[in-house]
Amino acid sequence: MDLRELYQETILDHNKAPRNYGEIPGASHTAHGHNPLCGDRVTVQACVDDQGRITEVRFQGNGCAISTASASMLTEALQGKTVAEANTLVDRFQELIRLGADGSDEELQASLGKLAVFAGVCDYPSRVTCATLAWHTLRSALETTGADASTGPVTTE
Repeated sequence: MDLRELYQETILDHNKAPRNYGEIPGASHTAHGHNPLCGDRVTVQACVDDQGRITEVRFQGNGCAISTASASMLTEALQGKTVAEANTLVDRFQELIRLGADGSDEELQASLGKLAVFAGVCDYPSRVTCATLAWHTLRSALETTGADASTGPVTTE
C-alpha cells in the first residue's frame, strides 16, 4: 500500500470513528481553535499531572475529515507523554506538514509513526491549516494552564 492510499484510509477511519472525542470534566488545560478559512472549530482539553505528564487528552468540535482525523490522531499520540515531549511532537508534526514527504527526512517521518501519513497535506495548501488546527490548539492549551488561548492560525472564541 502506498502512502496516498494509507493517508486516505487513515483519514477516513479517524473521521468516521474519532478516538478520544468528548469533554474532560475538570480538565487542567483547555483551548478553543477556529480555522476562519474553512470554518473548522475544535476544543482540545488535557489533564496534566504533577510530574508534567499528559494523563488524558480529548477533543470536541466540527470540521472537515482532515481536521477531525488529525485531532483524533493527536489524542492517541499524546496520551502518557510529558508536556515537553508533546511540544516536541507538535514541532515535528508541523515540520512534516510544512516539508511534506519529499522534503522531510526519514528520521522525522519515523519519529512520527502513524502521523507520517499527513506528509502529503503540504501538496494541498488549503488543507495545511485543517491538519494543524488541533495541534496549534493543543499547544495553546498547554501554554495557558486553565485558560482558553490560541496561537498560529487559530482564534479564541
